[in-house]
Amino acid sequence: MNTGAKLFESPPNKACKTYQWLHKNYQQALTLAFAIEEINKDFHLLPNISLGFQLYNTYHSDERTLESSLKWLSGQGQLIPNYSCRKQEKSVTVIGGATSVLSLQMGALLDLYKFPQISYGPFDSILSDKVQFPSLYQMAPKDTSLHQGVVQLMVYFEWNWIGLIVTDDMRGEDFLWEIRGEMVRKGICVSFTEKIPVSERKHMESQETFMPRILSSSTVVMVIHGDTDSLMILRYSQVPFFPIRKVWIATSHWDITMRHLFVEGSAFHGALTFSYLTSEIPGFKTFLKAVTPMQYPDDILLRGFWLSAFKCPDQPENPEQDICSPNASLETLPLCSFDMTMSGLSYTLYNAIYTVAWALHEMLMRKSEKRSVGDEEYLVFHSWQLHSFLKHTQFNNSAGDQVSVDEKRSSEAQYAIMNYLTFPNETEVLVKVGQFVPKAPPGQEFTICMDVIVWGWWDSKVPSGVCSDSCDPGFRKTPLEGKAVCCFDCSPCPEGEISTLINAEHCRKCPEIEYPNKQRDHCLPKIVTFLNVKESLGMTLTCMAVSFSLLTALVLGVFVKFEDTPIVKANNRTLSYTLLISLIFCFLCSLLFIGQPTTATCPLQQTIFAIVFTVAVSSILAKTLIVVLAFRGIRPGSRIRMFIHPRVSYYIVLICSGIQVIFCGIWLSTHPPFPEADPNSEYGHIIIRCNEGSAFAFYSVLGYLGFLALGSFIVAFLARNLPDTFNEAKFITFSMLVFCSVWATFLPTYQSSKGKAMVAVEIFSILASTAGILGCIFIPKCYIILLKPDRNTQEQIKNKQVSKGKIFPGV
Repeated sequence: MNTGAKLFESPPNKACKTYQWLHKNYQQALTLAFAIEEINKDFHLLPNISLGFQLYNTYHSDERTLESSLKWLSGQGQLIPNYSCRKQEKSVTVIGGATSVLSLQMGALLDLYKFPQISYGPFDSILSDKVQFPSLYQMAPKDTSLHQGVVQLMVYFEWNWIGLIVTDDMRGEDFLWEIRGEMVRKGICVSFTEKIPVSERKHMESQETFMPRILSSSTVVMVIHGDTDSLMILRYSQVPFFPIRKVWIATSHWDITMRHLFVEGSAFHGALTFSYLTSEIPGFKTFLKAVTPMQYPDDILLRGFWLSAFKCPDQPENPEQDICSPNASLETLPLCSFDMTMSGLSYTLYNAIYTVAWALHEMLMRKSEKRSVGDEEYLVFHSWQLHSFLKHTQFNNSAGDQVSVDEKRSSEAQYAIMNYLTFPNETEVLVKVGQFVPKAPPGQEFTICMDVIVWGWWDSKVPSGVCSDSCDPGFRKTPLEGKAVCCFDCSPCPEGEISTLINAEHCRKCPEIEYPNKQRDHCLPKIVTFLNVKESLGMTLTCMAVSFSLLTALVLGVFVKFEDTPIVKANNRTLSYTLLISLIFCFLCSLLFIGQPTTATCPLQQTIFAIVFTVAVSSILAKTLIVVLAFRGIRPGSRIRMFIHPRVSYYIVLICSGIQVIFCGIWLSTHPPFPEADPNSEYGHIIIRCNEGSAFAFYSVLGYLGFLALGSFIVAFLARNLPDTFNEAKFITFSMLVFCSVWATFLPTYQSSKGKAMVAVEIFSILASTAGILGCIFIPKCYIILLKPDRNTQEQIKNKQVSKGKIFPGV
């Protein structure tokens, strides 16, 4: 504690290194002066006592920080360890440093003397170790949720390929560990990690050239974590006017606007930075507007700042000599030189000063209660006595925020997301585009206004911070061997599968009642269909069936009209009529296969087809057997004559057909055919068709029918050369050859067909085989009846028999 404010009486030591002003840091010095003036004017806080302060420069160097600390402890600028040259002024605490590195350097030395140290730099868990740093207190809010806010920003803009740049210290390692874990949970990958030395000395010793590696990387989005001092090396190392497109995300500890030259800011145009969201301190901007060298003529530090910030021509720093722009205001300076808005560091420094004042006030009040009248000894104390009061200090600052030194009560940091913009006229601005408040209600923690963000010099669109372009719906991600999960190829979904999401890991099948569209990004309802008479195929088959049945009916009519002619009588009229009628029903039964299958039509389709075809084939078999038996029964004494009776043919038809009826009855009683939906046979359609119910029964019925047809073919083939003027054996042979060929072809074709094609194959086989029988057996006879009637007389038959020497058996 000093009895009065003490200003800079000598300029910084320029011998230590090439000296350059970082103008924005001067706000911290003015914050200190503002807070001290406020406290000294407050009648309720430290009444009758005035606070003062001394400023020591750290030169952004750890070794210079240690040197300044030793000089302060020795007093009067003398570097004498364990010896103090101070006489009357008595300092009670040290406030510093602005970074963890500086606090560590100072804390190791100050703790030897139990001297209270209040760090206003970013919160560091290492400094919370009370065993190692029992005399050090941290005022900054905790940044335990900072990494979550940064990752939420990545998720919002769908960035998943990120470069991380951190300081090479424990704080950098902690942040790296935390943000990597959060990125993994959100499916975001780290493209590379770069560690920056925390001091210029370490940077010079390592001789690392990290900036070319950063700029040459193809990664677009970069996250930078570190404090302003350590990341000044990033400023020194960058290449001016480099045309690399990058999106920079800076954390709260780096003042992105702080630099020496305007051109150094163009590379970070469009950057997004997380700044502390703090309340405005009343009267601070008014105080800054009034600050001029004329108001503080003895402050040589303010004079030096003014000369440099307002770019005054070179002149000796002589207090007696006038300086340029004496009546100018700090608010006219560009943002890179000075900011009229209190920074996060200045806000924490302001709270630190008031913390010391309230702790000192409480300690003096306790002492005054015990002192005797006229005793002024209560004003004499040791700095270590302040510890017990600092630990429990808690108050509300002038902005209404609660302040506490107790780290257990330390608040969680809140962040404003700022967009850093630079302009060709050497002006720059930070525009608030969002905020991150960790303790806000769910869903309100992260807010951002994307429309006001300026991304850089090149484009107004959101930059693509990805390793691989997103896979559109209809595609799936295919991992690349040896690459991160964020790097992948896009492969189309397999046939019959879809993906509705962007960057889908897997494709999925549509439900059976739906099918994928051409883009394979959603399912469409399948069209329910069947072999309809309104379709071209159904209409064609229907016309063919009706036409053939009418033709068969016409043939039957011809036979009935000419029933007394020899050609009709010679071939067993009754069997011919039975065969023709069965052929009509064979043609018409194919119509049962056309139209929507039902529980009624499905059993009828196969059973009626099987029975009428069995009647037709058994009629042919009977006709052929009668011809053979007739010739065998001509021989005298032959027993075969007893089988030539016309009723034998009827028995053959009835017995053969009856067996088929029994088969069909068993089929219908056990596993009858039924309608089913087939969603897989035809793309985009659900085919309604009849299921046979029992494949064994279906092929048993066909097998029996084939057995009769094969028997008819063999018998007819053997009887083809029998002497008969109207011998049908040859025609039956050809008809059965056609019949067997059609149904032999039907089996493999039917097995390989699907959907409506199966039904069409069966209908075509019915029509083709029936037409073969009609054409081979009856069309030649109709030709003789209608076009060659002279060959269909009894006289013509007798003449032909005499000429050939053959006897007509009269069957």
